[in-house]
Amino acid sequence: MKHHRGYLAALRTHPQNLFASQKEILRRLFDQHPALNPIYDQMQKTNQLMRTKNVTARQARQLIPLLLDLIKTLKSSGFQPIVTLARTLANWDEAIVAMWRFSKNSGITEGFHRKMKLIQRRAYGFKNFENYRLRVLAECG
Repeated sequence: MKHHRGYLAALRTHPQNLFASQKEILRRLFDQHPALNPIYDQMQKTNQLMRTKNVTARQARQLIPLLLDLIKTLKSSGFQPIVTLARTLANWDEAIVAMWRFSKNSGITEGFHRKMKLIQRRAYGFKNFENYRLRVLAECG
């Protein structure tokens, strides 16, 4: 598979974004290797569940059994990389549910950290903390 980049590109592309030629590539691949089809279907279900965001509390409660069933299905697959994925999803289940409910991220904080690092880089060798504090306040407001 690693030498057939067309197969990999088609497998990685979201089904609604596939070109007709990629759909034909997938059809031929699944004809040659029928065992890949259920794995591909499970991958698409997993992607759809992980892309879910900004739902109500009631919708999130309805998605939790789907996530638990998904984890159980993946654990029972017997294919080691998929079992590892199931363990990872089980470890992060609370964070996944929080992701469904809330869309906040740490972008603003990371931006402030980046600005402070740039200030530190420009002020290398200066020893006055008060000047550093004033520069951070001037940059970050």
